[in-house]
Amino acid sequence: MSATTASATGDQLTPKQCRILEYLRDNADTQTYFKSRLIGDELDLSAKEVGSNMTAIQNSDLDLDVEKWGYSSSTTWKVTA
Repeated sequence: MSATTASATGDQLTPKQCRILEYLRDNADTQTYFKSRLIGDELDLSAKEVGSNMTAIQNSDLDLDVEKWGYSSSTTWKVTA
């Protein structure tokens, strides 16, 4: 976990959650909707792992707003900075 990630979360996130958060931050400026399956493919995680960890990110006080958006073929998350 980078110092930037740690200082910006306010909460203690697991290393897996920090990896997902970093991925979202890196891509939120060019993309709004993210599928759990595709995040998992990028980070070598299962869609289920991504989905279960997104809840902690969603409930944390962060610089990103994460909202569960849809369920077709994989949960879709709406992420806004």
